[in-house]
Amino acid sequence: MPENKNIPVTVIGLGSMGTALAEALIGAGHPTTVWNRTAAKAAPVVAKGGKQAETVEAAVAASPLIITCLTTFDDTIEALAPAAAALEGRTLITLNSGSPAGARKAADFAKRNGARFLGGAVKNVPSAVGAPDTLLYYGGDRTVFDEFETTLKVLGGDTVHLGDEPDLAALYEMAVGGTLLPALVGFFQGAAAVQARGLEASTLVPYTVKWLEMIGSVLRTFAREIDSGDYTEPESSVNLFLAGAAHDEELGEEAAVDVTWQRPLRELLERAVAAGHGEHSISALVEVLRKPARAEV
Repeated sequence: MPENKNIPVTVIGLGSMGTALAEALIGAGHPTTVWNRTAAKAAPVVAKGGKQAETVEAAVAASPLIITCLTTFDDTIEALAPAAAALEGRTLITLNSGSPAGARKAADFAKRNGARFLGGAVKNVPSAVGAPDTLLYYGGDRTVFDEFETTLKVLGGDTVHLGDEPDLAALYEMAVGGTLLPALVGFFQGAAAVQARGLEASTLVPYTVKWLEMIGSVLRTFAREIDSGDYTEPESSVNLFLAGAAHDEELGEEAAVDVTWQRPLRELLERAVAAGHGEHSISALVEVLRKPARAEV
């Protein structure tokens, strides 16, 4: 692992996450240049030792390593477009949301302008940046990752290279992130239900955490079933989940809670039963989620 403790770094995009990234780099001793369209957002970082560039061109020119933390890949390309000529010979690392197609587009933009590229994702909240167990993962040229690994670990100790394809972090970001909103809405539904009984939402937390830990414990089993295509030895069947779904409507009526967000999930279960998966593991839903290949014209 090459040492690059004091390598200058530029951070472009100073929302809460970009600010946390810049502050972590400053704290680790990296000369850190920052730029943001709204210049006033740089003030907290400058107060901690960062240098504010007046233009995006100056920000890119200031460092061999450019880290962007904007909302989307299109926003990243748009922000960097005026500085495209300055990217020659530098390394661009993106830490934003977006699709694999967006990541490939950003990688192509970097390549056209003579820059090396890693697409990354921060799998935690801004306050966790820099912690030993904070996960960040990257896709792109392994030699680039190896060159800057010491610096990247400043942002989170659990730093992973997924592979040489530049869109892998975006792929895993979306694949993993698909669990977030349903899990949160499920918790919010439960919170509304217990409050309807005069109880506090906080009473749910220890039991919900235990439930999520249980879910985590069975994911390896589900992944093994999906990879093998064998769903015939279920711990929990599709039929069992479908039977339980009927109770959600009752809860909604009793607690005056809108549970209609669950209807598409029930329809998915019904489609799985219709496809012959009723007595199969709940992981067989992946077969229903797959779209058939388009016929050749």
